[in-house]
Amino acid sequence: MNFVAGMGTAAQLAYNLRPCALVGRYVEERIGIMSSYHVDPGVKEALAGFTAPQQLGFGVVKAPVMFVAEYVDGGWEPGKLQTYQPISLDPAAKTLHYAQQVFEGLKAYKIGQPHANFFRPLKNMERLNFSAARLCMPEVPRDLFMQAISLVTAWNESLIPTKSGQSLYLRPFMLGTTGALGMAPASSYLFMVIASPVEAYHAGEMRVLIEREACRSSLGGTGAAKCGGNYAAALLSARNTQAKGFHQSLRLDPAKMENIEELSGMNFFAVIDGELHTPELTSTFLNGITRDSLVHLAPTLGYKVVERPMTIAGLLEDIRSGRCTEAFACGTAAIVSPISVIADADGSSYELAQIDNIAARLRCELLDIQERTAEDPFGWVVEVDPSFYPG
Repeated sequence: MNFVAGMGTAAQLAYNLRPCALVGRYVEERIGIMSSYHVDPGVKEALAGFTAPQQLGFGVVKAPVMFVAEYVDGGWEPGKLQTYQPISLDPAAKTLHYAQQVFEGLKAYKIGQPHANFFRPLKNMERLNFSAARLCMPEVPRDLFMQAISLVTAWNESLIPTKSGQSLYLRPFMLGTTGALGMAPASSYLFMVIASPVEAYHAGEMRVLIEREACRSSLGGTGAAKCGGNYAAALLSARNTQAKGFHQSLRLDPAKMENIEELSGMNFFAVIDGELHTPELTSTFLNGITRDSLVHLAPTLGYKVVERPMTIAGLLEDIRSGRCTEAFACGTAAIVSPISVIADADGSSYELAQIDNIAARLRCELLDIQERTAEDPFGWVVEVDPSFYPG
């Protein structure tokens, strides 16, 4: 396990202390806190009676076990591994009326290895807590986050498909549960992790339409947070885009509608003069973990990465002139997806000279690291701790 990369020597020594043998308890490596959890009696029975269908799709099949922890009276209660089931909410819960909700998405892989592994899970934890802070929600401690995703993965490990590109998709999320209609943050919360065994997700060659009118975020808004309201705000544009025969919208900055930001749910890259160009991060769109991984991986493969403000006018001119030869999007689900066409609202269309050339190489190289079939020079891969497996 190497998710302490970058820690000081003392912290690493503390981390190297092995978890204690008691089922349901382990030592939180950084600060020595004992963290307990409970496993419901019905969990083993639910797992024994579950059979995944041959066709998994993406996010359709839900694993029969999930994790739940409650935040009450200013602190987190011990978490619980339980059967997948509906949750009970007060009809006045803050999450229902004021959208106090944040979530993450990451994968666990089990390709040719005895046990499963994660890919950069602490980046997801950091982003979850960034999102939570923006929505006045409590921080999820590192030990609780790792406990939650590790338990769900370990107990569902037999359900993880083992062909390359397949995985167990994990969805950690937090809800404000206080039942009060006043405009104020909740005082109680649920932190949960559910999972879904998934096929390799292929978006195919995407046809993209430039969104010239709608914005899903605003200056000073929640664009950089991963919260449900942002995605709800993008649904109308997505539906209109798909009705016109395109797959996703290419979104522009909310201030002047000039700079490229992201697609509906993925970050954007263009190959210009042989270099990888991607929009410089701002407060109005999401800092993708796949994006960040490509920014670090690409230079090791000989590609220069340029993070800068990218105007849509400049990109279209670069496609016309031949300077921009390829474009692609990236995200957790599809990893890297090639773009074949970028169209504008006036009906003009711009075809990319190359499709899935550099994109294919980046996708394969990153997937090899995620699945542990290639060397991991960055320390990104984290194996599930053995102490979380059923005894």
